[in-house]
Amino acid sequence: MERVPGSFGTSVSFALRIFQLGFSSASLISMCVDYDFNEVTTFCYLVVVMAYVILWSILQTLADTYSVFMKQLPHKPRVLSIVLAGDVILSFLSLSGACGAASAIEMLLSIDAPMCGDNLCIKYYVSALLAFLCWALFLDSAIFNFMSLSSLFY
Repeated sequence: MERVPGSFGTSVSFALRIFQLGFSSASLISMCVDYDFNEVTTFCYLVVVMAYVILWSILQTLADTYSVFMKQLPHKPRVLSIVLAGDVILSFLSLSGACGAASAIEMLLSIDAPMCGDNLCIKYYVSALLAFLCWALFLDSAIFNFMSLSSLFY
């Protein structure tokens, strides 16, 4: 098997997971600073997706930590397929949550909604931006794992 630098079980994958965990946690925290976020459905969707992303990133970080310290890379196609599927699914979910939140913020700002008082929409913008960054890291991880999975078959 050709060792792909960012694939599951490597130190680059560990770094990707740590940053995913950081960005998703920061996105969740900046969205939940106000109790009115649950009035907008897309904000609730982003919060739920970021909660799933945090759980997935914690599990994958633990698995990467074990692989890096024990120097054992997972060579099984089934394991890499599950990790790839999880990364792709959560990548699409985080992208849709970030796009939905960003468009809802633009709509709220265009109608001068009272919900955006006290610069709360800026915090919502930050949350959407962090979700976009989390999506980019998930996409990178999915590409690396896809290259690693395809190298198993050649």
